[in-house]
Amino acid sequence: MKKILSKKVLVPIIAIVFLFVGSSYKSDFFEIAKQIEIFTTLFKELNMNYVDETNPAELMDTAIKNMLEELDPYTKFLNEQDVETYRINNAGEYSGIGAMVRSFKDKLLIIEPHQGYPADKAGLKAGDEIIQIGDIKVADFEENASELLKGANGSTVTVTYKRQGKTNTTTITREGIEVDAVPYFKMIDDKTGYIVLAKFNAKATEQTKAALLDLKGKGAEKIILDLRDNPGGLLSEAINVTNLFVPKGELVVTTKSKVKKFNREYHTNNQPVDEEIPLVVLVNGSSASASEIVSGSLQDLDRAVIMGARSFGKGLVQRPLKLTYGTQLKVTISRYYTASGRCIQALDYWNRDESGNAVRNTAYNDFTTRNGRKVQDGGGILPDIEVATSKTNDLTLALLQNNVIFDYATNYFYAHKYNSVTDFKFTDADFSSFKNDVKKSSFSFETKAEKAIKNALSGDENDFLGSDVKDSYKTLLANIEKGKINALDKYQSEIQKNLEDEIVKRYFYRDGLYQYYLNNDEAILAATELLGNNSKYNGILK
Repeated sequence: MKKILSKKVLVPIIAIVFLFVGSSYKSDFFEIAKQIEIFTTLFKELNMNYVDETNPAELMDTAIKNMLEELDPYTKFLNEQDVETYRINNAGEYSGIGAMVRSFKDKLLIIEPHQGYPADKAGLKAGDEIIQIGDIKVADFEENASELLKGANGSTVTVTYKRQGKTNTTTITREGIEVDAVPYFKMIDDKTGYIVLAKFNAKATEQTKAALLDLKGKGAEKIILDLRDNPGGLLSEAINVTNLFVPKGELVVTTKSKVKKFNREYHTNNQPVDEEIPLVVLVNGSSASASEIVSGSLQDLDRAVIMGARSFGKGLVQRPLKLTYGTQLKVTISRYYTASGRCIQALDYWNRDESGNAVRNTAYNDFTTRNGRKVQDGGGILPDIEVATSKTNDLTLALLQNNVIFDYATNYFYAHKYNSVTDFKFTDADFSSFKNDVKKSSFSFETKAEKAIKNALSGDENDFLGSDVKDSYKTLLANIEKGKINALDKYQSEIQKNLEDEIVKRYFYRDGLYQYYLNNDEAILAATELLGNNSKYNGILK
């Protein structure tokens, strides 16, 4: 049925519906009204006259989603169920089984059970494949089957799952789940405190402040704030977290939009907890949005040294707009600019390449921090000090996205036993074992060079290529394939870090992973060393 209303037809017609808001509506009233009338007529006639039965709700949902895909990945239509999920994510509380779950067509994969919560109590482990929930087989359920795991506190749900080829059944009693913004904080040494800020939900400022005060009470004279893998969240929390370290009245971020009321300057409103304590902020390629507001503004104000790898580069602000029947439109309303005036948006969704992919900014503009240090826009937050293992590359991302690292960690867990996190050691022999698994697996990773060569071989130009040229192309492709296997060694440090992270969580949960970091994570060790050298730390900022 989705083929009935093609993307090309729907985009220009249905796009008009959501442009009914703001200044565009006022200036183009006739055109908007005209297009809405065309669409209303089309939709009515289609559903009344099509040869088979249609599902109006499904058609409309498909139409809206196809239209929004033309804009950016953050502008989304939220049905009533999505609205509730959005509220839960921001509030940091919900009722369920307490596990990260990934949906597939025929199964739900347990990515990470949270320690002490229902899924963990019921014995579920990362890597378990849920194939049935109650009487419903996941493969037969057309919607997202993970919704079947949610329910009221105290209610139960029976799940059937596969583990290492064996089928098992367990009953889970749902509970209220609290999602901590700060899942871990601890003293690294006598004078250095470490805080993990994992997300910017409504608890972010409160929990970061509590952790900071607790560590200061234990003697902390220096702080490492870890924003790695923090996907962002509430803008207000980003400003308030920044405010913990900078004075009242500082400009943190500015938002600019075509709609006047969304143009705002955001200043700190409270007295800081400590505006002098030496501070290092850790970021990586998965630090986005609110994480980049905090790290970027602290960098612009010369309040902290940023370490790690270039951040994600999301400089867009979204706001939920209420629609009818309990639905909402989460729409990109503005771009944000850090204290120095830079927008760090990395992808240009409004100027795409021939394949329809957003173009990555490569021409950066220079800005200056308060002390005159050069910083740049357009590509995320570039750390003051880069750390090799914090960086990402296409091969590592492909291994993660295709669950190659995840699956290896699952098998490793059932083949090895450790009693404490200090016992764990990932050896060169283990990495060789991983490489053999990759070679044997169906994992495929196509580089840009491979894609270009394959296109050349399959295109019209192929008719004009002689056999020698074609053979040369094929030899080149074979060499590229060999090079990808060799790249496993080239990027061993980055890949091994991800393997260690995934494996340690299997045995010792998140707390164990952070404990492991304190003695083994390259970025934390480098940050601790920097904070121990006052002249070097101050030299970077000044």
